[in-house]
Parts: sequence; structure tokens; C-alpha cells
Amino acid sequence: MQKYNPSEVEKKWQEKWQNEELYKVDLSDSSKPKYYNLVMFPYPSGDKLHVGHWYNYAPADSWGRYMRMKGFHVFEPMGFDSFGLPAENYAIKTGVHPAESIAHNTETMAKQLSRIGVMYDWEKSVTTSTPEYYKWTQWLFLQMYNNSLSYKKKGLVNWCEDCQTVLANEQVQDGKCERSGTDVIQKPLEQWYWKITDYSQRLLDGLEGLDWPEKTKLMQQHWIGRSEGAEVEFEVGDEKIVVFTTRPDTLFGATYMVLAPEHPLVDAIVTGNQKDAVEAYKNEVAGKSELQRSELEKDKSGVFTGAYAKNPINGEDVPIWIADYVLMSYGTGAIMAVPGHDERDFAFAKKYEIAIKEVVKGGNVEEEPFTEPGEAVNSDFLNGLKTAEAKKKMISWLEENGKGKGLVNYRLRDWLISRQRYWGAPIPIVYDPEGKAHPIPEEHLPWLLPTDVEFKPKGTSPLAQSKELIERTEKIFGEGWRPEVDTMDTFVCSSFYYLRYLAGGSDDTFVDPELEKEWMPVDMYIGGPEHACMHLIYARFVYMALKDFGFVSHDEPFQRLVHQGLVTKDGAKMSKSKGNVVSPDEFVEKYGSDVFRMYLMFMGPFTDGGDWNDQGITGIARFVERFYGLMTSETEVKDEDAAMRAVHGTIKRVTQDIEKLQFNTAIAALMELTNGAGKTGLSLDQKKMIVRLIAPLAPHLAEEIWEQLGQKESIFNTSWPEYNEALTVSSTITLAVQVNGKLRGQVEAEANITEDAAIESAMQLENVQKYLEGKEIVKKIYVPGKIVGFVVK
Repeated sequence: MQKYNPSEVEKKWQEKWQNEELYKVDLSDSSKPKYYNLVMFPYPSGDKLHVGHWYNYAPADSWGRYMRMKGFHVFEPMGFDSFGLPAENYAIKTGVHPAESIAHNTETMAKQLSRIGVMYDWEKSVTTSTPEYYKWTQWLFLQMYNNSLSYKKKGLVNWCEDCQTVLANEQVQDGKCERSGTDVIQKPLEQWYWKITDYSQRLLDGLEGLDWPEKTKLMQQHWIGRSEGAEVEFEVGDEKIVVFTTRPDTLFGATYMVLAPEHPLVDAIVTGNQKDAVEAYKNEVAGKSELQRSELEKDKSGVFTGAYAKNPINGEDVPIWIADYVLMSYGTGAIMAVPGHDERDFAFAKKYEIAIKEVVKGGNVEEEPFTEPGEAVNSDFLNGLKTAEAKKKMISWLEENGKGKGLVNYRLRDWLISRQRYWGAPIPIVYDPEGKAHPIPEEHLPWLLPTDVEFKPKGTSPLAQSKELIERTEKIFGEGWRPEVDTMDTFVCSSFYYLRYLAGGSDDTFVDPELEKEWMPVDMYIGGPEHACMHLIYARFVYMALKDFGFVSHDEPFQRLVHQGLVTKDGAKMSKSKGNVVSPDEFVEKYGSDVFRMYLMFMGPFTDGGDWNDQGITGIARFVERFYGLMTSETEVKDEDAAMRAVHGTIKRVTQDIEKLQFNTAIAALMELTNGAGKTGLSLDQKKMIVRLIAPLAPHLAEEIWEQLGQKESIFNTSWPEYNEALTVSSTITLAVQVNGKLRGQVEAEANITEDAAIESAMQLENVQKYLEGKEIVKKIYVPGKIVGFVVK
């Protein structure tokens, strides 16, 4: 028997696939139903694929191959998310310009991805740092600007001293930069924002029809944070402080107010004797990030301003404090505090000895706040009403008396897209001599990233150093005009890349309307759960905006979403710092990519992941050898019926397992079939069915066997085998035979065996006769399809 040589076979078929353009997709071909199979594209910050890449891409490719064999026109593209901090930090560390390192890394990674044996259509690949791509990133900015969804404002932003750039809220983890781990501080800067908040409700509503993990939907719902309540106006002299509350029914219990330290009214209302304390507190708070300030467990702190506001419902004076837990970026930057019915307000009131009132019946609020719905008390015209009715009545009173209104509020903030970094898409804005912003006309796109700058950040945008950029701006727009020097958040680049795959590299059209209508939404999107509240929200917002602008036709970009599991080493997450990263290269060299692919899939369900064990891969390698030998050698069919039932049973199992992305159990089913086929033998037609089952899981192996079975076309141009349900049920059963409850033997019998025949067959077993001999059979038991039993004495 010829031994299977993975390196020769895989090289042979990869060259053949490339030469025959097997995976080149004609997007205009509508002869089959479309299937857009997409995996989140990688950051080419390093020059090698690691196990995590393999675990993401190989099973996703297996799914795409399966769908192709099921009769779908599968589009499976790949590209590189090459702008941003990973590439820039690598450049700072090594001295190699980002453009140079990215070009090297993308070329290397493309070769490695091809070695996996994936069916990517590389002609439609994108790299976000090329002018051909970021022309459209800038085009997207102009669409947002022209449709009043882009604006610039000064405000406090998350600032990382180590990265020397602004971070979005989503990029701050536990008060630290997600990239560097450095403490994040607050810094006032002029920044560009996109009005994602205009789409808050649509982003919530759209989740309902998506086939996404429920946990991811809940994370987005929480991040968007819809809450219903009322805006209430408190008067402070001639000024008004507007607050949002979800419990307008508790307005009678408001005993103090709190403003964010940055609130514009603070300086106007603070009294002379409190100015120093207020100023000192504001300086102290300036060094804290929003996440640090909003931690629920932290000790509450604040300072009294010396000023009072009028409670609109009863005219009582309410002291106004400032405290770090109130944020200018959420709501109105002011709250009414009801310590009797809110835990945070209660803790603050207890610390600073502020009055506590009970306005909802339910316990001693001096000892513990009552935060549940209940019956209104000490609330004049609300008394006796349940919370829901009391809310409605209070909102009606506020609206009738001009003191407020009912309102829906959202936790979601506008998307801050400015970055003070070099390696990103330049924002296509210029400023006239008076400082007014103007969009750069589309004819000047791409607005090229200058090369005469030091890309290492120094607290200001590196593009501000570029003489060429300033000269270019003045040459086109006039003397004294200046360019915008910030670059865009890389999440802008990744918010629309799935559409540029469909553009086929067109420089003239963002996306062909007919192709977008045909191919969108993405049918299967695979990537990590860490993107739930960043990329996945941003991409949905951008797609919705593009629909409003008339460039796309569907409501959502990704119909089905799957998160791959995590591959660990000795139970721990792989990381360079721990020194436990497993490189695929040596294993691929030794065993081949198909074995490595199947081993990763065999560790557990795709969405669960598993723990890497070097010894485990040898079992898959032995299976491949046995499978190859079984399929390529001539075998005599010894039991036609048993062989047929085994094959059809396996087709059913593998089909159902792959449909559930349980590649591990699909492989196990093929192993069982291989082990049992020695007894039954397999016909040529049966082998043709079986090899098609393994094709998505081991594409090179399957192609080689398919060819040796005399087939001319690629196995991936054939259809997935179908099973006969009647043949998936075994024609024989195994009956356990017990004597006085103890197992004494087994009987192989026809599935439709009668009770008398089953008992007779059991009594013929030599070991059973030994325990029956000389004994009186008191009772005979038959459990159909399972047990024959004898009770003797």
C-alpha cells in the first residue's frame, strides 16, 4: 500500500487549485444560490500565523467548502486590517516604516493562509492601508459629513500617555489602555465624532432578526443602554439644570442634586466660600478616566457648591454638589439624587449627612434604600399609585406645567474617530485661514498619507510635522489653508471592508448596487466575541447609514454570527509573555495542514475551543493514514447490507454535525466508519460517498483520493452525498443477556426479532447455559431491542 505523503500532496493540489482558478468567484453568476462566507480579517502586526489564526480560519473554510458542496455559490474572501496601533508600535520598536513592514507581513501571511488550503479568492483581497482602499475610508467620512453625521467638538477624551493618542470608550479596559495597559487619563481635545447615537433605536431593533449568539446581542443591548424616563428642569436663579431620570415618580424624594465637575454651570453657581474646594476637587477628578469614575464599588466623593436649586414639584431648596460619579458624557451631566430609593445616592447621602426621604413604601430607608417598584407615599397627588402609574402621572404633570417631558435616553455615546497617530487614514478636511472646516472634494481622493514625518507620536498628531502635506494643501486650496492632521480610528476601516470585497478593486464605484443587492447580507460571519461592542456595532451603524444615503439596500450587514472558541495551552490562554504560544509551522511541516486542521477541530466544538496537547495530533495522523489506505486499496465487499447502512448512517451523522459546526464529532464519525469498514468492506461507489464527507475537513487528502478513484473534476465541484433515512437504521441489534441481573453474554440479532426467538437465541449461548444448568428458570424477561434476562433458583 502506498504511504500518504502530505507535503507532496498538499503542494500538488494547492498549485492545481491556483492554476485552474478553482476558487475564483464570478460575483455576477446567479446560477446558484449565493453564500457569503466571511471571517474577520487579521491585523498583520506580525509576520507569522499562530494557532489562533488557524483555529479561526481553517474551520471557517471547512464550513465554506461544505456549503459549496451543498450547491451554493460560495464567496470566501480575505484581506488585511493593516492600519493602526499594532503596525505602528512594531515600526516604533524596530525602526522599520509601517508601509514596509505591512507589505512584508501581508505577503508572508497570504502565503501561510494559502498553505492552510483555504479557498480564498485572492483577486478580491483588500489591504486597508493602501491608497486604493483608504480612498474609500475617506469617501465614507465625506458621506457622513455631507449628511450631518460627522461633527467636531472639544471635550474630555480618554488619553493614553504611552500610545500618545485618544482612545474610544470601548478601547479602555478597567481604566487602562487595552493595547499598552497604561492608565488612561482625561484630556480636553478638539475631536471628530460620528453620530452613532442617531441610530441607537435602530441598532437595538435590528438585533431581533439576527442569528447571533444571545450573549452578544445582550452585550450590545447593554452597551446601547436604552432607558425610559423623563427630563426634569430645576431652576437655579435665572439658570436651569436639566436632569434625566428613569424614576420621575420619586421627584418628591429628591433631597440634593449632583453635577459633573466639568458641567458648564459649576463655575457660574459656586459660592465664594466654596470656590477653592470646588477647584481642588475638579483638578483631582481630571486625572481619572470615565470608567474609574463610574465604578460602582468605589468610595463616593464630592464637594458642595454652596448653591441651591428649586425642586419643581414642591419648590423646596435642593443643595447642589459636584461628584466624579456623574459624567458629562452621559445624559445631561446632572442628576437629581433620591437617596431613599437609590443605592449610590444613599451611600453619598450617608457620607455627607444629607436628608433621606421615603417616597415609595417598602422598608426603613434610613437604614437601607428601597429600590424596587412599589406604592408612592409622601408624594401628594401620587400617593397610593403603583410605580408604573405614578411615573405616567408625574410625566403628565411635568409636561402640563412646563417643567419637563417624557424621554427615552441611551447609554451609547457618539463614536470618537480622531486619532493622533501617523499610521491611519488622513481625515479629508482642510481649514481656511479663519479656521473653518471644509471637506476635501472627492476628486482629490485618496488624500495621501505624507511620508516626510516621524511616525512616533509626541503628544501632537505626527502629520502636523509634514511640510509636504501643508504645501499640498496650500497649492490646492490657497495660501494660509491648513490640513486636518488627525487620522481615523481603524474601526472606520473595518466598518465597510465586506462591501469592498464585492467591489472587485473598482476605483470608481464604492460597491456595485446589483452585487450588493445580490450578495449582502453576509450569510456567515466568524470572529472573536471581543468585537461585540466595537467592530460589530460600528459596522452595523455604518451599513445603516449607507442605506439611508442610498448606497446599500439591506438593513443589516451580518445575518449570522459565530464566535470561535479559545485554544489554550495547559488550561491557560496562549500569549508571548507567558511563553506558551504554539507555532503551527513545525506541526504542518511534519504532519501536513490537513492533519493540523483536523486536530484543531477535533479538540472540541468550534464555539468552545479546547486545550492544545502535542501528543493528540499523532492520533489524527494515524487516522489519515488508515483512511487513505482504506480508500485507495482494493477491498472486497463482505457484507453489502452492513456496509451500506454504515455509510448512510455516517453521512447522516457528519451532515448533522457539520450543520451544527461540531466538526469534532463529524471527524469521530468518520473514524468509527474507518475502523468498522475492515469487517464489511466498501464498494467503489461507497468510497466516493465517504471521501466527499471528509472533503471539507481535509481538502488536500480528499482531492488526492478522489483522483485515485478515477475522478477527473475537483471534488469541490461535486455535490454533498445524501443519505437514505431507511438505511441509517441498523438491521441488527445487540441484546445483553443477564442471569439473576448479571451480564453473562451478548446476542447479535435481527432488529425485528421476536421475543421467543430472542429468548431461544440467548439460551443457546455457552456461557449462559452454564448458569442455567441444573437451575429452575423462575422468570424470563425480554426488553425489546435491549435485554434478555433469566431469573433462576
